[in-house]
Amino acid sequence: MAIRVQLDRILLERRMSLTELSDRVGVTIANLSILKTGKARAVRFTTLDALCRELDCQPGDLMTYEPGPGDVHEED
Repeated sequence: MAIRVQLDRILLERRMSLTELSDRVGVTIANLSILKTGKARAVRFTTLDALCRELDCQPGDLMTYEPGPGDVHEED
């Protein structure tokens, strides 16, 4: 998948643990871990909103687009 989650970088910059973030946003550690490791296939806007609020960041700070070999977009 071409979307990469940068949650560990943001947590490191904020000196915040996954447990602390979980408590603040009301999302289980397991679900945050799935997001952090890039195994999530979707994220709710309410979750994204809570993450951005607590981490004082923008959605683009949490996620980046990095196309891989199978993600080539054919021009019309």
